Amino acid sequence: MSVERSTKTLGPTGRATSGGVGLREYGVGWQDGLMTRRRPRLREGGRLALWLLTACLSVADARSEVGAEAQRYWPQWRGPLATGVAPLAQPPVQWSEQKNVRWKLALPGKGHSTPIVWGDRLFLTVAVPFGPSVAPVYDHAPGTHDNVGVTQSHRFVVWAIRREDGSVLWKTQVREEFPHEGGHMTGSLASNSPVTDGTNIYAFFGSRGLYGLDWNGAIVWQKDMGKMQTLHAHGEGSSPVLYGDWLIVNWDDESKSVLYAFDKRTGKERWKVIRDDATSWSTPLVIEHGGKAQIVVSATKRVRGYALETGALLWECAGLSRNVVSTPVAGYGMVFAGNSYDWQAMLAIRLDGAQGDITDSDRVAWKLNRLTPYVSSPLLYRDTLYFLRHNQNILSRLEPKSGRPRGEPVRIEGIREIFASPLGADGRIYVTGRDGVTVVLSEGDSLATLSVNQLDDVFSASPVAVERELYLRGERSLYCLMEKPAKP
Repeated sequence: MSVERSTKTLGPTGRATSGGVGLREYGVGWQDGLMTRRRPRLREGGRLALWLLTACLSVADARSEVGAEAQRYWPQWRGPLATGVAPLAQPPVQWSEQKNVRWKLALPGKGHSTPIVWGDRLFLTVAVPFGPSVAPVYDHAPGTHDNVGVTQSHRFVVWAIRREDGSVLWKTQVREEFPHEGGHMTGSLASNSPVTDGTNIYAFFGSRGLYGLDWNGAIVWQKDMGKMQTLHAHGEGSSPVLYGDWLIVNWDDESKSVLYAFDKRTGKERWKVIRDDATSWSTPLVIEHGGKAQIVVSATKRVRGYALETGALLWECAGLSRNVVSTPVAGYGMVFAGNSYDWQAMLAIRLDGAQGDITDSDRVAWKLNRLTPYVSSPLLYRDTLYFLRHNQNILSRLEPKSGRPRGEPVRIEGIREIFASPLGADGRIYVTGRDGVTVVLSEGDSLATLSVNQLDDVFSASPVAVERELYLRGERSLYCLMEKPAKP
């Protein structure tokens, strides 16, 4: 047995999280652009023992690198490990409007940002329309289609909510204006998720600014970064990322694309790098490899890695399509980035030796040209990479290092259009559709359906699991779901 050198994904406190360990070798074949040979069959006892060993090593390695407190919560867009996994959570399996709803909170305005959780509090961003309505004002960007006209001014607000009962602890309005873009009909004006280090909250409203708030909601600092001109005027969505005292923001649009690094304590700009790229909605990923931190940004022209300290370009790789929304994940010394728009693509990039343009080099471990995600992001759970096809209910699972399939793609019955990213928790996978249905699957080879749960709302934000709670942010309400303790 050999333990592979792992890439560490950096959480919001700046502590590193391991990408896991590799234990198996497989053969490979190709069909229709997708590797098709399955891993060798093991007798049931051997398979179980090997899976348990892999899982225990991966989880132990990851947890050793992340503060125990951070593991308990959901401090950033894709969770404490930046992989879509809640390593210590035990969320419910079944719920409905009448079952296992701990509380339900009405929300003003439409928002798709995913909540974050730390301690006894949940934080989320909202955009609240107010004042008299006017005739719809549309943006006339080239290629505009399916857009929403702006009819009212909006207040951009950060909320703090008590986890125990759903009461609102404070609301801080950070901006008030008539938006210059209404965005796509399926989008929102509050789509960027906040991030916290357990002391302060950092909220990014894109064209409405970047804000540092203290635990009681007071604005510590703020930055006006101008107005985005997004492709087709379809709106904004990239979320900020923390590493130690660094706050990273990606600003990709049609007029200027820039990667920013700020001091989280003061909001002072540490550096900015002009990027040769177009609009993207993907959130940066901060990883540590070879003892050095780097920022990975997935976008139309290139997936790129930048040195955290200086912003210097380390490596770049072409191969994705336009309109990159999906956020990459990292592990096993690799970065996994995908999207689906003009064509479908996924790249697995080896970080060891990655330098300069690696597009046609052996630093690209494998590629896919089908089944890849558009809006949702991949889930790296235990020893498997999971992702959805475009915005559809087709779930694929691969062995991360080789890209070999772990069974055939699975059609998730009972669910259709999906924007939310899958969640991994307590040996289960949670997939939430826009129509209010969340399907819970068993993790691993079987992907058995454990439950199909319906709520009366529209969901684009991703599910969040903390301790025994599951949080689902709809367009009208925020739900806290929790199984009631069994009666003695």
